[in-house]
Amino acid sequence: MAVHKLDATGLKCPMPVLRANRALRRLNGGDVLIVLATDPAAPKDFVQFCAAAGHRLKDSGEAAPGVYRFEIEVGA
Repeated sequence: MAVHKLDATGLKCPMPVLRANRALRRLNGGDVLIVLATDPAAPKDFVQFCAAAGHRLKDSGEAAPGVYRFEIEVGA
C-alpha cells in the first residue's frame, strides 16, 4: 500500500473531485490518496464520489480551519 497526496486547495466544485478521480485512476487497489480541499461543498462531494466510484473514504475532517482532509482508499 502506497500513500499519495493531492493538494486541491483553492479549487472550486467540481474540480477537487475531478482531480482526485484522475489521481485515483493511476493508483493500485489498496493505495491511499490524501486530499486537501478548501471548497465548502467538498465534504458532501467526496462522500458521494467515493460511494459511486467504489472507493472507501477512510477518514475525513478539518486539517485546519477551512481546509478539509480526505483519506481515500482505492477500490479493487
